[in-house]
Amino acid sequence: MRATQSPNVNAAVLAALVALAIAPPAWAGQAGKSPLKVFILAGQSNMEGQGTIKLNPQKNEGKGTLEYLVKDPATATRYKHLLDEKQAWAVRDDVWIWYLDGKDALRKGGLTVGYGARQDAIGPELAFGHVMGDHFENQVLLIKTAWGGKSLAKDFRPPSSGGEVGPYYTKILERVRHVLGDIKRYFPDYDGAGCQLAGFAWHQGWNDRINQAFNDEYERNLANFIRDVRKDLGVKNLPFVIAETGMGGAEEVHPRALSLMRAQAAVAEHEEFKGNVAFVGTRAFWRPKEASPSAQGYHWNSNAETYYLIGHAMGEAMKRLLAK
Repeated sequence: MRATQSPNVNAAVLAALVALAIAPPAWAGQAGKSPLKVFILAGQSNMEGQGTIKLNPQKNEGKGTLEYLVKDPATATRYKHLLDEKQAWAVRDDVWIWYLDGKDALRKGGLTVGYGARQDAIGPELAFGHVMGDHFENQVLLIKTAWGGKSLAKDFRPPSSGGEVGPYYTKILERVRHVLGDIKRYFPDYDGAGCQLAGFAWHQGWNDRINQAFNDEYERNLANFIRDVRKDLGVKNLPFVIAETGMGGAEEVHPRALSLMRAQAAVAEHEEFKGNVAFVGTRAFWRPKEASPSAQGYHWNSNAETYYLIGHAMGEAMKRLLAK
């Protein structure tokens, strides 16, 4: 049975946010079985999610779409949990998602398909949310903060890297604080028993991968990004998962692509990040255009299986960090 929320809870949380500059945020120190477990999913267009849901037989017989995955005998068993007893897309009430998309249109509710860059697409959030929902008895909340075409060197630039702070770094913090400052407004079933900022998932890199100067400073910028996010949200050693920008798969040979992926992997090997930052390889999830809905290589060829596998791997990596 859910607890009844005190009428003063929202006011108290909002007051705490006002005092954020001089005190740790209200969600920083809570732990135990009862709090809402909150995860931030951030990045650029591949965190937004470009995985095609609807099967179009005119495009490679629908291969690589989510509908194809749940119907194809070779994959139907693995993905059957995405359907309910009526064979409609299942909705998880124990996992909520909040996503103010690139057009500033708010989508929120129980986790299901349609929380990609468009309502006809998925991103890593779908599988990540399923892994977290299966892992916790607690209610889970995903706050998705992603925008297409954004670099870490400029758009997400963290304060510690010097220069102008990236406007989208600031937007991540603003949106997280906004949602946690008034959870009941967006999710009326929230019981008011508190929340814990439990982890951060990052899938980004294309705009730095195609710019040599941005590429050269990626490792430094990402390490600073992790430190600054933890400091600004008041959660020391916040578990942080980095998904590789592995478009092109195992056959990738472009020097900048290889350099950026090495930089992403290297961050998790920093001594200070061992045990609290994880790197997830994604190159094995690449699917060729012949088995996908499109030939947009920078968007993983719009392959829904790829996005699902990325989210699943990120979720499993997050579980390992949480166990430590």
